[in-house]
Amino acid sequence: MHEILSRLEQIGIIPVIKIDDAAKAARLAKALSAGGIPCAEVTFRTAQGAEAIKRIGEQAPDVLLGAGTVLTVGQVDKAVEAGAKFIVSPGFNPAVVAHCVKKGVPVVPGCATPSDMERALEFGLEAVKFFPAEQAGGLDYIKAVSAPYGALKFIPTGGITQDNVGKYACFEKILACGGSWMAGADLINADNFDKITALCKEAVERMLGFSLTHVGVNTRDEAEARNAATLFETLFQFASRETSTSIFASEDIEIMKGPGPGTRGHIAIAVNSVLKARYHLARRGVIFNGESAKYTPSGRLNLIYLKGEIAGFAVHLTQKK
Repeated sequence: MHEILSRLEQIGIIPVIKIDDAAKAARLAKALSAGGIPCAEVTFRTAQGAEAIKRIGEQAPDVLLGAGTVLTVGQVDKAVEAGAKFIVSPGFNPAVVAHCVKKGVPVVPGCATPSDMERALEFGLEAVKFFPAEQAGGLDYIKAVSAPYGALKFIPTGGITQDNVGKYACFEKILACGGSWMAGADLINADNFDKITALCKEAVERMLGFSLTHVGVNTRDEAEARNAATLFETLFQFASRETSTSIFASEDIEIMKGPGPGTRGHIAIAVNSVLKARYHLARRGVIFNGESAKYTPSGRLNLIYLKGEIAGFAVHLTQKK
C-alpha cells in the first residue's frame, strides 16, 4: 500500500475541512493534531482551499494534508503545488484519476457502485471513497459489495459521526472514516479550537472503543489451572472452555496452564482496530512488544502486547470481532 494511505489507515479518521479564512488554517491544524488526528482533507468548496493547504504545510508540517472536492485536473495541480499529499473527489472522474496516477499522487475517488469500484481497480487504485456512506447503504452495503473486491479498501464519508465511527473502524476493509463533525465550519469561524481538540480526542476514543475482554491468571501447572476452573464452575456455575494453553472459566477469566505473560497474568483489552490503537497509543508514549504481534490469515494485526506490566499484569490489545 502507498505510504500515504498507510498513514491514513493508522490515523483512522480524516477530518473534512471547509475553511472560509485561510488565516485560521494553521491554528486549526494544530488543534486537530493536539486532539490526536494529525491529518486533514481541506476541501476546494471555498476559494481559500489552496491557500489553507499551503499555510498548514508551512506552519504545521506534522499534519498529513489532502485536498477534497477536487473536480478538475487544474485543481489537482493547484492542490499538489500548495502541498497536498493526496487527492479526494466526490465521484469518479476518469480525467482526474488518470492525472493523479500519472503524477504519482494518491487519489481516492468517490465510488458508490460495483462498476465504479471496477474502474478504480483498472486504474490500479488501492482505496476509494464511499460517498454518501450512510445514505448509500452504510457499513452493511460496504461489507456486501467488498466481497468480490478483496484488494480494495474504503473511506466512508457522509453521515459518519462519533456514534457510528467505531462500528466502521471494526471492519478490516475500512481504511479510514471521513467526517466533519469534530471540526465544523461554525467552530472554525468562531475560533473555538479548544472545542475542536476536545471533539477530536472524543472521536479517537469512540473509533478505538477500548473495553476489557478478559483477565488471564497464571498458575504453576495444568493441574492447578483445572482445579481453579472447577472451583469457578462449582461455586458460580461458570461454563468452562479449554484451549491448548489455558482454560476459560467464563469468557472473562482465563486460567493459564502454567506461567504465562506477566508476573501475575495478563489483561486483554478489546479494540475496534488493533492497528489504529497501536498508532494512537504510540503517540501517547506507549511502547509495544513487536515480537508479540499476531496477524490474521488476511494480514490484519490481531493482537499485540504492550511492553512492561501494570500491577504485575501484562497487557495486550485484541481485535474485536
